[in-house]
Amino acid sequence: MGDSRMKTLEELTMLEQFSLEDLLDRRALPEMLSSFQELTGVPARIYSLNSGLLAGPKSAPPLDALLEGFPDGRRRLRDTIHEVLSVGVTVDDPAWVECAFGAGYLVSQLDHDGRALGRIVLGPVRMKEATQGFSGQVIRLPEDKSLELSLEEVPEKTLPECKDLLRFFQRTLDVLAYSGFKAHLASSMHLATVRENFRELTDKNTKLQSAYDRLRELDRLKSNFLATVSHELRTPLTSIIGYSEMLLEGISGELNEEQREFLGTIHQKGEQLLELIKSLLDLSKLESGTMSLRKGNVDCGALARDVATTLAPTARKKNVSLAASVNGELPLYNGDAERLRQILLNLTENAIKFTPADGSVEIEVRLVEQDVRPGTISSGAVLGSPKRRVIEIRVADSGIGIPEDQRERVFDAFYQVDNSATREVGGSGLGLSIVKRLVDAHDGQVYIESNEPRGTVFVVSLPCK
Repeated sequence: MGDSRMKTLEELTMLEQFSLEDLLDRRALPEMLSSFQELTGVPARIYSLNSGLLAGPKSAPPLDALLEGFPDGRRRLRDTIHEVLSVGVTVDDPAWVECAFGAGYLVSQLDHDGRALGRIVLGPVRMKEATQGFSGQVIRLPEDKSLELSLEEVPEKTLPECKDLLRFFQRTLDVLAYSGFKAHLASSMHLATVRENFRELTDKNTKLQSAYDRLRELDRLKSNFLATVSHELRTPLTSIIGYSEMLLEGISGELNEEQREFLGTIHQKGEQLLELIKSLLDLSKLESGTMSLRKGNVDCGALARDVATTLAPTARKKNVSLAASVNGELPLYNGDAERLRQILLNLTENAIKFTPADGSVEIEVRLVEQDVRPGTISSGAVLGSPKRRVIEIRVADSGIGIPEDQRERVFDAFYQVDNSATREVGGSGLGLSIVKRLVDAHDGQVYIESNEPRGTVFVVSLPCK
């Protein structure tokens, strides 16, 4: 990037990139020439290198009107203009081009930083003394008072005076050209920088899009891999669990205490592994969008009580009190009963898992009116909309709690608050991620409230329609 910008800077600082039209303000030139003529009485013209007139007097000089009244006057004007534009001149060696009645034009080159940009023409001016180098036929002025008065309007100067005026004019234009050069250079460098930045941004966007497409493909392959592996693992695992149950029931004969203990461990770990595989399958379906909801009327209060009854043995085993309560009458909710049950099971199991002995877990279901949570719709829409009714399910525990800076991350797949090798509580880190996706599929929201000094409160809001 640095080399390309240095190259651009070198190219821009070469004056050959600019013309006189680029350096001088075409709108300001007429005003400058008018001020010069008012100050000195001498009109001036500025021509570009291609002989184009950039600026000149606002009106034709009286001398031109005089020539128009004489035979071959227009031809003489054309010849004079041709000579003015073609005569060889330099900054230090201007040329005098005489036209008629002892009047003429002083022509000089206009350059900047040693490079020719155009030419300056002062006049017409009448010389007070004879000039050298005029070879044309002198036009004699007829005895006409009006013509004499018109000719008197042509300023009369000596050649040194004209050269002084020319140097003054050249310096003025040189200052303007230098200012224009700086402005044009700054503008060109800015445009070049913008183009270079745009090119770099385009390249980065192309690379970013390529990386994004690659990540999407890898994510798709990962989901397909999880789904395939999980499906292939579930079939033999089901057989392992089934045969371990039959052995425990004594189908193949009586078992001693040690054998029953070993088979019990095999059965328990098989069930845990089966739950993990089911979670992986659910996650892959949710990520790929292939999971469909079988919606119907659901009594969320009854569902909470059923979950509490189901998990009561687990809570008793840990010496944790588990209770479910319903505040007021609830409308039936239009949702997938099986998936809503899965949401409650995951949240409640999680609460029991992270609550120490003699702790408590409470499931509360109630109907509330609330504003839309920030981030769901624009703030202007919130101000103009009424409160909405939602069925709010709260799962509160008195466990170890979740640090505030990790409350959003716990909904990421495979994320563990304590991911050390010595953590006391196991788990795959998929439960809350599945909860989040299932709640989103029901157009609801799930978030964590603080429960200082200890504990966690998970809140699931399901909008009533």
